[in-house]
This record gives sequence, structure tokens and C-alpha cells, in this order.
Amino acid sequence: MFGTSGIRGEVGKEVTAELAIDVGRVLASDGAERVVVGRDTRITGQFLADAVSAGARECGADVVRLGTSATPSVARGVEWYDADAGVVVTASHNPPKDNGIKLWNPSGQAFDTRQRATVARRIRNEDYDLQSWRSIGTETSASDVKERHAKTLADRTEPLDGLSVVVDIGNGAGGVTADALRRLGCAVRTLDGQADGHFPGREIEPTDEATVDLGTLVGAGDADFGVAHDGDADRLMAVTDDGEYVPGDVLLALFARERADAGDRVAVPLNTSMLVDDVLDGVGASVVRTQVGDVFVAEAATADDVVFGGEPSGAWIWPEETLCPDGALAACRLAAFVSRHGSLSSSVADIGTYPTLRDSVRVDDRESVMERVTRRLRERYDDVDDTDGVRIELDDGWFLIRASGTQPLVRVTAEAEDESRAEEIFQQARTVVSNETR
Repeated sequence: MFGTSGIRGEVGKEVTAELAIDVGRVLASDGAERVVVGRDTRITGQFLADAVSAGARECGADVVRLGTSATPSVARGVEWYDADAGVVVTASHNPPKDNGIKLWNPSGQAFDTRQRATVARRIRNEDYDLQSWRSIGTETSASDVKERHAKTLADRTEPLDGLSVVVDIGNGAGGVTADALRRLGCAVRTLDGQADGHFPGREIEPTDEATVDLGTLVGAGDADFGVAHDGDADRLMAVTDDGEYVPGDVLLALFARERADAGDRVAVPLNTSMLVDDVLDGVGASVVRTQVGDVFVAEAATADDVVFGGEPSGAWIWPEETLCPDGALAACRLAAFVSRHGSLSSSVADIGTYPTLRDSVRVDDRESVMERVTRRLRERYDDVDDTDGVRIELDDGWFLIRASGTQPLVRVTAEAEDESRAEEIFQQARTVVSNETR
């Protein structure tokens, strides 16, 4: 039921109003007396949010509806509205036909492994505490969560007068970023700023290819940098002042180096470049590797010595601020970085990169494919890390093969010290997957 980032799938198949009602029922039956509910801009979000609210109220919880909101706004809102749990109806960076449900604790952390297992078990067993008509919950609305989020970020960031930023909202729920940056004194221009659940402006995930228009706009103008969100604005990616896309591993290295001191650790998933290890080694810090998925990075970030967590896909976590990936917070931290250090293009050039290749193979049954891939690689290699998929460390590089937690894909990542070797490792890994899908 749960992938690497909540429940997610095609509406009418994996994700239905019945499932949403059941999630709401479980939250209330498991002790939540008040639940906040928000959603991204998808056209299916309204009825699914209605269903979550109905299920929670049916089992006695009061519901605070936050309307169309960024995921990090809702995650923060659990505490702000004195709630016991938060729900965001979103499929994040998935296509418009999909939707999903993310669940949040008052700490801002997503439901952990144990909590997700409890939700799945109670739904499977239809274990609900339905109430009589005298004990059903109420529903109210709050319209100020976006303003509170923007004000909180502005209050905790130094003024940034004089910076110019382009924010590609991607027709999603990330308008809070533009509001926060304006409060900080930035000149802000938005791209794809109209909320539209069909996402007509670009692909929802802010990849290199999806942010071409953003790069062109920034490169042709006088903006200091640009940022782009996915549908629910928990992710953020960036382009430099000359319009060049910043690879996720490089942005992760910049954020991590800025935050970490000697003895600190940074939580990163298994598919992160060894570049981050090198950069942190330079300041006396180190990495702790997790399963791929921001929920696992957030779990690792609860350790006292973990000061930052991030994923190359664009999820950034400052645990002293919140355990939810917060794209608006990342935009403010990036703006502060540029204000202190000068042009983003220069900082990116100073970092350098290793050749890293990534691709996905569409499969019918990702679990069975991965079982065969794992068995094949165990036959070939002595040292196999199967924490999440299969990661193989080589003398001059590494590769990772793992099933997507949200889509019918097997993802392949390879990295080496030079381009030809990276290509060689990548092709070897991809051939293993291709052979096991025939």
C-alpha cells in the first residue's frame, strides 16, 4: 500500500475514495482527535480530501481543512492547528492521472515504518472505531496556512534585499515560495504560477528537461537564480544565474557543506554521488546512507548528530527546522547562500562532479524483476548491499539497481571517476535489468 513517499497510484485503480475514507477512519480510530487535511492542485484532490475528512469524522475526529496547500505547509500545520495527524492528498511529481495520500506527525515527520504498517494492517482488517451520530467529528476550515508558512520562513531568514529570483511553481501548490521570498525583500517573478491540476506548463517533476523554460528565462534576464517545484512543493531544484540546471547531487553537496561542521553527519540515500562524501570530508563531516525515499532520510535525520538530509531528486531536510522536505524553506536557504557567497554558477563550478548516469526501465512486475536481478548479482559479486535494491561497490565506482517505490519502474544508477568507466558500469547494470525483464 505504501511506497517510498506515502500511498500513490492511478485514481480509480490504486487510489479511490473508498481507500481515502479508510485512511481517515484509521487515523481517528488509532487515536487522532484532530486531523488537518490539505491537497495539491490535482483535479481529483477535492473528492479524495472530502473522503479522508468523512472517514475521520465518522470515527470521531475533528477535521481542519486547509484547502490547496503545499505539503510542507500542511506538515507544519499539524502543530500549528493543535492536531494529532496531517493528511496531504497529492501524488507529488507523478503524472496528473495519479493521486495519493501522505501522512504527517506533529513533529513534521512523515509517518514512520511502524505507523505505516499500522495503517495498512487496520485497513486490511477493516479495524475501525465507528461512532454513533452523537459522537461524530466536526469539520472547519483554515485559510491562513500559506501565510503562516511564508511568515515563518521570512522570520527565520536574514533579509535578502536586492536578490532577484524566478520561481517556477509548475501549476502546483508552491506559491508559498514566492510569498516567502518577497517577504525577504527579493524581486520575484513566477513561471507557471496558475494553479491547474492538468499541469499544462511542463512535466510535474522538476528535472533538467522540464526546467528548460526556467533556465532560458533566468539566463536571458538579470535574475540571480531560479527554482522549480513539483506538484506539492516538497521538492525543489535550481538553475544558476546563467540558466544552467544544477544537478541534484551538486545542490545536495552545497546545502550539506553549508550546514555541516566537523563531526556532523548528513543523511543521504544510496543513490547519492560520492561527490557528497568528498565535499563533506573536506569539512570533517560524513554521510549516513539510507534507503531511497525522503521518509527514510527523515528517519535518519532524527539522530542528534545528523544536521541535514537530502535526496538528489530535490528533497531537502533541515531537522532543526522541520523533518518534512520543504521546497519553500530550501528556496530561502538557497537565496541566503547566494547572498553570502555570490553567484550560484561560481559555487557550482567550484564543486565539480563525477560522471553519474541514471535511467529507468519500465517493467510489469518490479518486485519479481528485482528478485531475479538480486539473485543474479549475488552470483557475480561477494559484496552486495541490499538495503534498498542492490548496490555494488567497485574499485573505481558503483552502481545501484532498485525498484521505484511509486511507479512501475526499475531505476539504474552508475557512477565512476571518469566518463568512459561510468558508461561501462552503467551499461553492465542496465543489461542485467534488461535480461531479467525478457
